[in-house]
Amino acid sequence: MHRRPLLLAAPALLLAHPLARRAAAQMPDRTITVVVPYPAGGPTDAVARLAAEAMARDLAPEGVPGVVVENVSGAGGTIGSARVANARPDGSVLLMHHLGHAASATLYRKLPYDVEASFAPLGLINDVPLLVCARADFPAKDLRELMAMMRTRGLEITAANSGLGGTDHLGGMLLQREAGAQITTVSFRGSAPATTEVIAGRVDLFFGQTTSTVAHIRAGRMKPYAITSPTRSRFEGLTEVPTVLEQGAPGLLMRIWQGMLAPKGTPEAVQHRLSRAIQTALRDEKLLARFRDLATEAVPQDQATPAFFTRQLAEDVARWRPIITAAGQYAD
Repeated sequence: MHRRPLLLAAPALLLAHPLARRAAAQMPDRTITVVVPYPAGGPTDAVARLAAEAMARDLAPEGVPGVVVENVSGAGGTIGSARVANARPDGSVLLMHHLGHAASATLYRKLPYDVEASFAPLGLINDVPLLVCARADFPAKDLRELMAMMRTRGLEITAANSGLGGTDHLGGMLLQREAGAQITTVSFRGSAPATTEVIAGRVDLFFGQTTSTVAHIRAGRMKPYAITSPTRSRFEGLTEVPTVLEQGAPGLLMRIWQGMLAPKGTPEAVQHRLSRAIQTALRDEKLLARFRDLATEAVPQDQATPAFFTRQLAEDVARWRPIITAAGQYAD
């Protein structure tokens, strides 16, 4: 009998919260741009477009005309990141980045911004493992045999990546460290051309996110050797791929996150509202269905928050600093 009045009162209760009132007053009245610092067609771009579409639906009632994605690629993601770091801190320009953002703190010794201090993390979006893949006719039968071949053939073996600082580049560094061998890395402008070269047989290996490799694996165009998660994937086409732990390579465990950040100085109320839009998007059935197609998982709600993302970023900056320093592979 009393359900209808309670439901009608709910929006008013939400607006009564001080942060909600301030956010309603301070949210930009123009289209929000999400900068992806990589070319269109890659895994970060795909996730960003899905998230932007779902966030736009949630923000529309508050007068936000839309949320669009703009690709500003180059220099391992640092050009797009610099643009956001220097943008007006009003919530109208955001950054969608991945683990490479943390690694760039060490990989680039002269950045025009501070990876942590120049940004306000809003929340993580998804969690995706990497796959150690090869061209379909590469002779190694499993990960152990692949690493043995790396030790005997060394620089004769080639590995593609989407550019220095990309997650595939970072994964390749771990693979070489685990194998105790050095191979030849070939950088491309994005994961799409890197994948194309492996499929065509012109490059041997690719350490790719499931979002950019699963379709090729399902079609038999690439050979998967291992997945970097602690347990096997539940997604079609990947359930038979053994984990790095199963094959005695714990050093290859690697979690790739995608997350959204605003420029430092963005009002707290606006950060709060954008974070809430991310959380709402991650409950959107359309987005979740597409995530399943891409073999990736939305993060739990408590990880789609500024506090969690801030801690995760700091931990990964610290984790990758000694790895990159030991490899001596800098981008500048």
